[in-house]
Amino acid sequence: MNEPHERYPSDRQPAIRTVMMPRDTNALGTIFGGVILSHIDLAAAIEAHHYHPGRVVTVAMDQVVFKQPVFVGDLVSFFTETVRVGTTSVTAKVEVWAQRRFGSEEVVYVTEALVTLVAVDDQFRKVPIKKP
Repeated sequence: MNEPHERYPSDRQPAIRTVMMPRDTNALGTIFGGVILSHIDLAAAIEAHHYHPGRVVTVAMDQVVFKQPVFVGDLVSFFTETVRVGTTSVTAKVEVWAQRRFGSEEVVYVTEALVTLVAVDDQFRKVPIKKP
């Protein structure tokens, strides 16, 4: 995977943007990694739906390394880009950035992941993706 951007990607729209709440915290008062992973999964699915309007399921999430903690009140943005469209799958890169709470100008790179999703039918059998 490429190195993360040197700066916040202000020229792109995030797939998801959300404020972290107290219910999302662990015993240390930071946001659970699993909460961030859940949003990464949703953001990747949004990207995959650009190519397949039906059901998609996550089959892999690779190279997740948390670089910075996320705190209650942080505005977290999940930016996506398509890495690969296969016969039945879409791989999306998701970058996660956090703007520190209460109007701070500080924005930090949190993590990124490669997420592979597969298109499936109602019985969860693989189906082809119709390429544009």
